[in-house]
Amino acid sequence: QEINKVTNPGILLRLAFCYGNECISANAKYCGECIQAGAKCGWCKDPFLKQGETVSTRCDEIQSLRNKGCAEDMIENPRGDQTVLRDKAVTNRDITQIQPQKISLTLRSGEPQSFTLKFKRAEDYPIDLYYLMDLSYSMKDDLENVKNLGTHLMLEMSKITSDFRIGFGSFVEKTVMPYISTTPAKLLNPCTGDQNCTSPFSYKNVLRLTSDGKKFNTLVGQQHISGNLDSPEGGFDAIMQVAVCGDLIGWRNVTRLLVFSTDAGFHFAGDGKLGGIVLPNDGKCHMENNIYTMSHYYDYPSIAHLVQKLSDNNIQTIFAVTEEFQPVYKELKNLIPKSAVGTLSANSSNVINLIIDAYNSLSSEVILENSKLPEGVSIAYTARCKNGVVNEGENGRKCSNISIGDEVRPERDCVWKAVQKNKSETIKIKPLGFTEEVEIVLKFVCECDCHKEGIPNSKHCHFGNGTFECGACKCNEGRVGRQCECSSNDVATEDMDRTCRKDNGTDICSNNGDCVCGTCECKKRENPEERYSGQFCQCDNFNCDRSNNKLCGGHGRCECRVCICDYPWTGSACDCSLDNSTCMASNKQICNGRGICECGTCKCTDPKFQGPTCETCPTCPGVCTEHKECVQCRTFGTGEKKDTCERDCSYFNLIKERDANDCWFYYTYAVNNNTEKEVHVVETLDCPAGPDIIPIVAGVVAGIVLIGLALLLIWKLLMIIHDRREFAKFEKEKMNAKWDTGENPIYKSAVTTVVNPKYEGK
Repeated sequence: QEINKVTNPGILLRLAFCYGNECISANAKYCGECIQAGAKCGWCKDPFLKQGETVSTRCDEIQSLRNKGCAEDMIENPRGDQTVLRDKAVTNRDITQIQPQKISLTLRSGEPQSFTLKFKRAEDYPIDLYYLMDLSYSMKDDLENVKNLGTHLMLEMSKITSDFRIGFGSFVEKTVMPYISTTPAKLLNPCTGDQNCTSPFSYKNVLRLTSDGKKFNTLVGQQHISGNLDSPEGGFDAIMQVAVCGDLIGWRNVTRLLVFSTDAGFHFAGDGKLGGIVLPNDGKCHMENNIYTMSHYYDYPSIAHLVQKLSDNNIQTIFAVTEEFQPVYKELKNLIPKSAVGTLSANSSNVINLIIDAYNSLSSEVILENSKLPEGVSIAYTARCKNGVVNEGENGRKCSNISIGDEVRPERDCVWKAVQKNKSETIKIKPLGFTEEVEIVLKFVCECDCHKEGIPNSKHCHFGNGTFECGACKCNEGRVGRQCECSSNDVATEDMDRTCRKDNGTDICSNNGDCVCGTCECKKRENPEERYSGQFCQCDNFNCDRSNNKLCGGHGRCECRVCICDYPWTGSACDCSLDNSTCMASNKQICNGRGICECGTCKCTDPKFQGPTCETCPTCPGVCTEHKECVQCRTFGTGEKKDTCERDCSYFNLIKERDANDCWFYYTYAVNNNTEKEVHVVETLDCPAGPDIIPIVAGVVAGIVLIGLALLLIWKLLMIIHDRREFAKFEKEKMNAKWDTGENPIYKSAVTTVVNPKYEGK
């Protein structure tokens, strides 16, 4: 169903159910199967089947059923609908923030059902905040600042809500020796030197949620730090227990915030093997005297396990971590919906501002989630948010920048893929971090309305061997055939097959069908418009002659491989028109009286004439010359008979569409049915350029040529004079040149003279 245009910002929720098969391939034997094949499928109750067509031919798209001749009131096509069961309005100061609260959807396979939810962030909404702190030795200075957190945070949060509660818990590490100490002696005091530390523990619930800020300060002030060996801490164990031990922590059905404060990383599933712990975390509460007692027995929870439990319990997490571990916890935030990360100063002095900023960020975003969907159900989201922003796909679940009093409208499209459903199903949709939810009751359309009118053991079904339902027999178990006339054990026998062979041939049902109970049931084609029919499936409606690549030329229908043409078409491919208007000549004669009209085209019988209507005569110059002067004077007022035109040239009717002033003109001469002579003159005349313009054009051309020659001679003369001057200048400079005859200082002779030192000149 279409949704009205939403003018307010919000999220559109659309729920839809789809079936994978098309109507024609569903091979439905009864109406219920048909309507589950798809939203476009309908079932015809009318006995319109042709010989050889199967019962499943009744199932087809609605328009195809109409084309086959099924009456409109005989088509079964039930539709889905929806009903709002609980619709309490939302207000600014009311804990009801989502509307409606309960909806019933009746779903037809493949037909989307769309509905809109309204979410309005309420003013003064109650808040529960649980502060979970790492008490390893490196957090010693942080603990001093947190000791006064209660009263200060109560004061700041009073600006947001008048109903605020706060609790406190702490964690260190699993109480397994490899994590906390190298020797048993270190268990009592894991710190070094003269530092006084408390014994290590996995998780301790120090203060149940309370509205008494002073009590928070007192109990937190009594806490002492502890220690362990490795840097990662066991915070995931603590988060799991805070999430699942709701009664112990004191969570209410209000906004639930968990502040996780640490300056280190975290252990997760699989790390327990370092201490010999192999059992996976069971996600249950194991608290005795406010202490987690199974840390030595169960491994750390996985991130996915934490996400599930935090979501199930509507807890929003704020990670208050130091700068060093910001990248790690930002990656973790991306995996946990409705969580935030804040940078904690070295001594936690900024923790109040961090909490306020993170809360504002979380509360300004609405993210919808749904419970596990029944088999075959899918949901698509469209979010229409503030300032005209529209989110679709996975982002269609959320809207951001929502302030108190803002109203958003989530739209959902719910689709069902047909899976047999005998009972209703219920799913729930809620905004993450809130306890309010929308309950959706799903009912499924699995049968047609005519199913209720079925007649069991009907006489129409071969002596009561089936239920006559929706115009067809629904056979009892063990019976087959259109009217349940055969036993399933006797279907494939030689005697029955013989009646399915045309002219005692070898092909059963012309190879286009199956022999069922001695009767041919024709195969279906992929194209629902194409069908086999006939007693032996020998006929079809798609193997007729074609014209212009169209079956029966697009002017008829194919029945048993023969074209049945629409008027006024004929021929084997309905490509011959009986309409002779296209053969009508200008003298209102068929083919100008000189041919015959066949299929809307003239075939000229007089060889001298040609053209679409046999009106052109290229070899008739004498006829044209005989009337030339009269045509010239009557058409243009010129020629030899322009002075005697009215007297000499009134023996024919001149048909002229418009005047034209030209030199050459063309015309035809004919006699119409009333023996009147008619001359048709071509309206566009063929004229060469006028005699007066030719000399002018010739003179202009000659003048241009002469000017060009003169300019060329002048340019040549100037170039000769310039070249001669340059040559004379060169000769003069050559004569005046004085060449320096000194030797090159870097020149060395190629001849080397060597003197024998012993030579005395003799």
